[in-house]
Amino acid sequence: MDNTRRHQYRILNQWSGNLGTGTSGYRAYSRNHELSGERKTDPIRGSSDPLFRGDATRYNPEELLLGALSACHMLWVLHLSADAGIAITEYVDEATGEMVEHADGSGEFTRVVLHPHMVITDTARIAEATAIHSRAHAVCCLARSVNFPVEHEPIVTGLAK
Repeated sequence: MDNTRRHQYRILNQWSGNLGTGTSGYRAYSRNHELSGERKTDPIRGSSDPLFRGDATRYNPEELLLGALSACHMLWVLHLSADAGIAITEYVDEATGEMVEHADGSGEFTRVVLHPHMVITDTARIAEATAIHSRAHAVCCLARSVNFPVEHEPIVTGLAK
């Protein structure tokens, strides 16, 4: 008997970059778009990377990929820590990613490194809390789905007294 469950996700991506003549030329349109979903109050305002004529004040797909990987990892760390009785009081991650661009304009990510820094209440459990990151990586559906390494370099400290 198969115990797998299937989940479906939907997002609406609406281009808002028609400057009057659509895509009549490479420089004739904006890369701006909005991502929204059911029961979401605020859309995510997106564009392309400024190197590709995008709006630097909006998120680009590369940043959204990093954010998704970081969030998936964090949510698993929080879950596994709660299950283990490890109380996290702070968590922040400055994820970094490297993308290679080829001469034909194509590209791919070659590496992502998560840099989670978390504070826990019991300093005697720092090693255990650090090890949870490996377990979180192994079960994160996004890290399991990409074809490049997603590494993590956690820093776990105790709550200041």
